[in-house]
Amino acid sequence: MSLVLRSDFPLPIRLRKHTYNEPLNRLINSVFDDLLPSNAQHEPAITTPRVNVVETEKAFTLEAELPGVRKEDIKISVHEKNVSVEAEIKAKTERKDGENVIYAERTDRKFVRNFKLPANVDESSVEAKLENGILLLTLPKKAEKQAKQITVQ
Repeated sequence: MSLVLRSDFPLPIRLRKHTYNEPLNRLINSVFDDLLPSNAQHEPAITTPRVNVVETEKAFTLEAELPGVRKEDIKISVHEKNVSVEAEIKAKTERKDGENVIYAERTDRKFVRNFKLPANVDESSVEAKLENGILLLTLPKKAEKQAKQITVQ
């Protein structure tokens, strides 16, 4: 099997990972990693964390996978219906004298996810918890203003 690079083909290629073809994906991705220079040393790779968002009568609950992230490295912003979650992992770059890295896959990574929810959130009551690499964000809904009834006298 030979690999032919076409000039009209966008590079670099990253295949979606599925369990039935993951070994093939890793092989193809490693070939392109070897052929193309990586800018991973200068800019962190941006990833989209997997999330679940659940709505109840009173709140939204967001669970996001953030493996290896420390709670100090998470930024959450909430404004009305908009929710943003960002996190960053810095790869260990310190080396002892005499150490020579012969293979490294761990690089700086940045997780970013933005949502627009169907109802306004009460920003003052938002709670966030990080446990075992899962961020649990509780976003209480803002009480909707009811129309004021006026009595005619």
